[in-house]
Amino acid sequence: MTLWFETAFTGGEWADDVRISHRDGVILSVETGVPPRPGDERGGAALPGLGNVHSHAFQRGMAGLAETQGGSGADSDSFWTWREVMYRFLGALDPDAVEAIAALAYAEMLEAGFTRVGEFHYLHHAPDGRAYGNPAEMACRLAAAAADTGVGLTLLPVFYAHGGFGGAPSGEGQRRFITTPDSFARLVEASRAAVSPLSDAIVGVAPHSLRAATPEDIARIAPLAAGGPVHLHIAEQVREVADCLAFCGRRPVAWLFDQVPVDARWCLVHATHVEPDELRLIAASGAVVGMCPITEANLGDGLFPAAAFRTMGGWFAVGSDSNVLIDAAEELRTLEYGQRLAGRARNVLASSARPSVGASLFVGALAGGAQALGAGPATLSPGESLDLVCLDLGHPSLAGRRGDALLDSWIFAGRTGLVDGVWRRGRKVVSEGRHVRRRAIVERYRRALARVLGA
Repeated sequence: MTLWFETAFTGGEWADDVRISHRDGVILSVETGVPPRPGDERGGAALPGLGNVHSHAFQRGMAGLAETQGGSGADSDSFWTWREVMYRFLGALDPDAVEAIAALAYAEMLEAGFTRVGEFHYLHHAPDGRAYGNPAEMACRLAAAAADTGVGLTLLPVFYAHGGFGGAPSGEGQRRFITTPDSFARLVEASRAAVSPLSDAIVGVAPHSLRAATPEDIARIAPLAAGGPVHLHIAEQVREVADCLAFCGRRPVAWLFDQVPVDARWCLVHATHVEPDELRLIAASGAVVGMCPITEANLGDGLFPAAAFRTMGGWFAVGSDSNVLIDAAEELRTLEYGQRLAGRARNVLASSARPSVGASLFVGALAGGAQALGAGPATLSPGESLDLVCLDLGHPSLAGRRGDALLDSWIFAGRTGLVDGVWRRGRKVVSEGRHVRRRAIVERYRRALARVLGA
């Protein structure tokens, strides 16, 4: 099969009149400067698909349900009160609902330009905390949602054992998450079986946080990744940093590096509240910082010092986290705008090598996302998976644009409708801006939410 595009960003540079042939989901050849041939499917501007490094798919079902003030004043609401809303919501979720919600989230990710997701999966057990007969029951449902939609899946089973630093007891709201090192090992093995029908799924591990996993726990479970990705929430909240300092006298990132060997397989999610010395530790390790700008803004987390991190050569990627709004361009735009507001400057995350801030953001997130998700190089080149996003050059926001200006305009000037088509592993999953199974996926989602919310 062959595709032809007016222009394509192959992963590093732009080329015009690009013809891509593929078979069994893999790119066979890329020709540039050639006319289309009869039978070629034609498109506008082709880009490699972005990796979404951090998702809790089930939270898509509660998007918008935590936007009501919960106390007597503005200061009464925080991440911690939002978490209580989340605990109440997940208490009503059964496997069918999780699969239906995940399918909608994954379809929306594809429509937005994400082609692989890192599913940070901690909803393991039944509502009463008892294990399902298959410890990977919920992982099977996520795999089914990935198969239905076509999204690439990096499944990150979460180890969650404690309710605070130093192995504090877990709470009632966490009973669906809790594992021991032994039960977690069984869960990881079962999760690999769950995703085995998918052509290119990857399984890593995710110690939830330094609150929920001690350094001893992390040292024991990290080898279960078997060379794959290791993801960890860290330093997301000011209170988390204060609690860590009170417990051990060290800030979370510094303490992690004291206790555990961190390398390029790791993705440190959020890392919002870090000091310059901690930034240097992360950059030197080669680990990726997984920022989730929309969720971090929604929860009032704060701003990661991305500009300083980039000058240190640090790797970054973006994720949709709570899935309150799924939009790849918006994640990148919010990332840059946060840095502009903090520094009262413009085009903060552009580089001298690439003055276009849109291209700098896209290229950085593309490379960091591929690394953090354990995927191959995110390029349109022979031998790589055909994971491709096509922008509609007829959209008014792209009128007269060429080269990096297309990325600038998609990220900063576009609204809906710029992503026209998406191919994942050679399968066309988005056509004319809509997932090919959107109608059925939405209908199943509506039924599930009516049941969960008692509507």
